Amino acid sequence: MAIPDIQSIMLPLLRLVGDGQEHGYSEVVDILGRELNLKEEDKKEMLGGGRRTRFESRIITARNYLQRACIIESAGWGRFRITERGLEVLKNNPAKINVKFLQQFSEFRQSQAIPVQNNHSDADIEDGEKATPQEVLEEAYQLVKGQLAQDLLDRVKTASPKFFEQLVVDLLVAMGYGGSRKDAGRAIGQTGDGGIDGIIKEDRLGLDVIYIQAKRWEETVVGRKEIQSFAGALMGNKARKGVFITTSTFSQPAKQFTAGGDLKIILIDGSQLAQYMIDYNVGVAEESTYTIKKIDIDYFSEE
Repeated sequence: MAIPDIQSIMLPLLRLVGDGQEHGYSEVVDILGRELNLKEEDKKEMLGGGRRTRFESRIITARNYLQRACIIESAGWGRFRITERGLEVLKNNPAKINVKFLQQFSEFRQSQAIPVQNNHSDADIEDGEKATPQEVLEEAYQLVKGQLAQDLLDRVKTASPKFFEQLVVDLLVAMGYGGSRKDAGRAIGQTGDGGIDGIIKEDRLGLDVIYIQAKRWEETVVGRKEIQSFAGALMGNKARKGVFITTSTFSQPAKQFTAGGDLKIILIDGSQLAQYMIDYNVGVAEESTYTIKKIDIDYFSEE
């Protein structure tokens, strides 16, 4: 049997985790491979990069789709489990689960990390129009990036507070703040003064400073109270700028609090943190590079 496409893996994957236990990729690859009667050569077929099998990649993608629909949830680095919604889905005994099925859930429709379009060729959505090769590549890139962001966030949430402080330093320096790595490293985690976790230079000359609060929370939503406390600490230090970084999310009242006033407070939630880490190459390494070429019109000009 050939390797099933991503949509065909979704329902078997959900049934496998329907026991309510935590599962890891290696276990799931082995079990699904047997259930789907895959040949050994099919299970071992590698992608172009040579670091992951095609079957494992499709399982990871299927899991990512289900997680965007809140049918499966992360249980830590490389592990996941079914949610209450997932159990309800199984209870209704669906004939199949595909992208069209998942679009009934608002969380999936609103997901921006994985663009859902009618021409998504990899998922082979019914009635979809053919996409150009460039569109297929772009959508595939966004899909891989979305998966990487989720895996990064899972890993960061399990890291120690000390490591998280170092991560914040590395990211801010990579973004151009903090002067040198040495200067920034002395600033973060040293003050602990009234809701301030660190102070970092806004530029190499130190013409202004940015106050930082970093919370490595797994699920707790950061509310208005925490942001008000941070704002109070800024005013107590006669500061005007601050960055509040968390691995979780911010409540709507917390976001609204930062919308006005004289203070400039930037909120970075877990999703944004992971995207910044990817964009500025913090905690990630290049796996594969694909170069798209076109005809050089100037070369063929005979004038």
